[in-house]
Amino acid sequence: MKCPFCQHEDTQVLDTRVSEEGDAIRRRRRCVQCDKRFTTYERIELSMPIIVKKNGSRTEFASSKLRGSLMLALRKRPVPAAAIDAAVASIEEKLLTSGRREVDTGYVGELVMQELKRLDEIAYIRFASVYKDFKDLAEFQQALAEVGHSRK
Repeated sequence: MKCPFCQHEDTQVLDTRVSEEGDAIRRRRRCVQCDKRFTTYERIELSMPIIVKKNGSRTEFASSKLRGSLMLALRKRPVPAAAIDAAVASIEEKLLTSGRREVDTGYVGELVMQELKRLDEIAYIRFASVYKDFKDLAEFQQALAEVGHSRK
């Protein structure tokens, strides 16, 4: 590892420990050139997958868009902001831990529908009607029947 003081390429590891939280490795290092000491931390880096749209274009994940979709479906519904925050966090965690570099919008839509179904059935139907592009009343009735069956 490069020394942050003299930029020399060679350093020695003097001590290695796992952090108290267990999510990082702390290494104490010494530069063989300038003899200065410094600490480095090694952590797992999780990054959000790229979102692949229906037209094939790719875009970065935007938490604000996710929150906006949930808020639109939940408009005028008695769902606390903390529950919406928890739903956003849950979806983001599933995306982060999916291990996938790219996910299509359909996968994200399904995650949103799972959260909405848990939070508010009316919001779920609102979102599903747009997301699944219901063509007629029969498709609405089928979605309503699914919600009714999941309650029992």
